[in-house]
Amino acid sequence: MRRAPTILHLDMDAFYAAAEQAAKPSLRGKPVVVGGIGPRGVVATASYEARVFGVRSAMPTAQARRLCPNAAYLSPRFTLYRQVSESVMELLRALSPLVEPLSLDEAFVDLEAGGVPAETAAVRAVGERLRRDILEATGLTGSVGLAGAKMLAKIASEAAKPDGLVVIEPGTERELLGPMPVRTLPGVGPATAETLRRAGIHTVAETAEAGEAELVRLLGKAHGSGLYAMALGRDDRPVVAERDAKSVSVEDTFEVDLTDRTRVRTEVLRLADRCVARLRAAGRSGRTVVIKVRNYDFSTLTRSETLRGPTDDPAVVREAAVRLLETVDTTGGVRLLGVGVSGLADFTQEDLFAQIATEREAEEQAAGAVAGPDAEAAGEPEPEPEPPRRWHPGLDVVHEEFGAGWVQGSGVGRVTVRFETPWSAPGRVRTFSVDDPALRPGEPLPLRGGPDQSSAPAIRPKSVSGADGAGSASGESGEEISRR
Repeated sequence: MRRAPTILHLDMDAFYAAAEQAAKPSLRGKPVVVGGIGPRGVVATASYEARVFGVRSAMPTAQARRLCPNAAYLSPRFTLYRQVSESVMELLRALSPLVEPLSLDEAFVDLEAGGVPAETAAVRAVGERLRRDILEATGLTGSVGLAGAKMLAKIASEAAKPDGLVVIEPGTERELLGPMPVRTLPGVGPATAETLRRAGIHTVAETAEAGEAELVRLLGKAHGSGLYAMALGRDDRPVVAERDAKSVSVEDTFEVDLTDRTRVRTEVLRLADRCVARLRAAGRSGRTVVIKVRNYDFSTLTRSETLRGPTDDPAVVREAAVRLLETVDTTGGVRLLGVGVSGLADFTQEDLFAQIATEREAEEQAAGAVAGPDAEAAGEPEPEPEPPRRWHPGLDVVHEEFGAGWVQGSGVGRVTVRFETPWSAPGRVRTFSVDDPALRPGEPLPLRGGPDQSSAPAIRPKSVSGADGAGSASGESGEEISRR
């Protein structure tokens, strides 16, 4: 424990939903839910206007729709969220060399390592300036907690929400934590909380009063001792600048169970490509390929294969994933598929399977050359028709005549688009055929820096009102998301 509140915890407020409201003027002040939009989707983030109706992160989207049917339900746009996150992280890195990101919207900062005086007034001034800088740079708000330990700083930022700052003075930890529910402490999930409840322990104060020996008896040596220290407000974990990822993975939940083996294989190949794209974006490679299969009855299977060495070759990962899929019975129906790579490294190594793929490709090319151009032309298959476009609610689009906009909804061969930008007034809605050649997917526009930025601030209004139907989902499948 430090003698001054020099550990800062920043948590952006309803990050994904707030970014969508900033990007879409027609949604400001209205309920917005971001996540998987299909019937099996999960809420990633709900705006504060949606939370009034009881919508929460990690809630099934179907339940959220029952609670708040008039909200805008949007698919996530991680390209935008990463751009905004990088702007925020740059501001944090300007404060200290010790910044520990926990997610796109959350991080710890060691202000002492950045030369900030170990005084409450000084760290409070830094926190307030940070909040102003974030608002100016992104148009979004964040809540700041300041304390002498990471656990307390996180509790303080939660108490500051939304758009606030709370400082926990060293020496006041026990008094502050005492009446809080035991679930407040890190590492206390539903199972641990139920074990403690059966023992008559409900609050942090009761946890401390139980004593270390009793907690060890109930929870085991490591967990019990750690929980006792937390209940006393003791947390000596340092802020770590580099958090080394252990794996990279992607997964999709399907609206309708997949029973066609060819379709399952196609989805695994697609997921493998997405996984490798994320792997390469992080500048990493991996040795172990993992697939995840959740069946119609919710039973979940994982299979893994360790390669000769680390790789970021998409052909290698695809082939390994398909081999693993062959060991799984999917005839009953598949509701979720995932592909991941673990055993990460910063380099790649030639792999036998990549050589096999390369040799096979060379053999096919050689066979075509021997057969001659006439034979090749005669045997050329008809080109497959281009698959229909899928217009997910919230997707950025551009129209040749009307410019930039976003998909409000789609279905029965039509797509509805609202044409507006982050710095414009709420835009008009128009409907097109899903295959309209003048309409194409677009890229996220910056939240700040538009031509009329000063007249259209991206700050979330305080009022709460019903949505006008914007963002109604079309029932297309979405990715299952459990992050905030």
